[in-house]
Amino acid sequence: MEIAVIIPAAGSSRRYQEGQGLGSPRSKLDEDLGGRPVLHRTVELFTKHDSVNHVIVAGPADAAAFEQFKARHADKLGLFGVKMCKGGVTHRYESVRNALALVPESATHIAVHDAARPCTSLDLIDRVFEAAAAGHKAVVPGVSVADTLKRVGEEVAAKAEDPVASILGADTSAASKAHVVAETVSREGLMSIQTPQMFEAGLFRRAYAQKNLDSTDDAQLVERLGERVVVVQGDSGNIKITRAADLAIARAILGVRPPAERDVMKRF
Repeated sequence: MEIAVIIPAAGSSRRYQEGQGLGSPRSKLDEDLGGRPVLHRTVELFTKHDSVNHVIVAGPADAAAFEQFKARHADKLGLFGVKMCKGGVTHRYESVRNALALVPESATHIAVHDAARPCTSLDLIDRVFEAAAAGHKAVVPGVSVADTLKRVGEEVAAKAEDPVASILGADTSAASKAHVVAETVSREGLMSIQTPQMFEAGLFRRAYAQKNLDSTDDAQLVERLGERVVVVQGDSGNIKITRAADLAIARAILGVRPPAERDVMKRF
């Protein structure tokens, strides 16, 4: 197999920045994870994998933001042969589509991995790759849903309005909202899907040639073609850093400490 890996990294980190304090907002991909940025940790999962031939990272769409992105990451990642391109403005699939244009025609398989999943184990990556090598054209990792699932409907107030907060103009809308349960959804047969997701190259290109690319993951586009997607066992530790609290979890999984807790000589 000749494998190309696409890593979309054009997200705004909006939900991550909501949990930050005062000061300049930081991208979650620039946060320190054992002396290296989150993005570098993620990319290294594949640049160090013997079976991977090409890695393409899709950065911000804005020209100025993309130049800043390259200034922070291009030199280091370029040493490992990583290519970069501008990502999408609004949707993840735009970033993947742009990166797909840089995938060589010689590639037999294309994998897509979230830039904010730096804790993916080698065993999980190998499970996905091995299933593809066994002839499955679309392979994704997944874990069984453990929490109770409920579909909600009507929105109601969770607490009385705080007049002081209103005067100060504080946004308390999220904390004051609640919803009425419409029904409990059975967990039977439900799985939470992760990345990397791997596809036979020709199938993946057909999926991205469709007019309707609206989707929450790449496998959904393949499903829309009527093709079968196979789920292999994922890993509960394969978290996606979405909110600020997730960074501490990622550090715990990888066994690394934040910069302030490391020896000065080991911070870089």
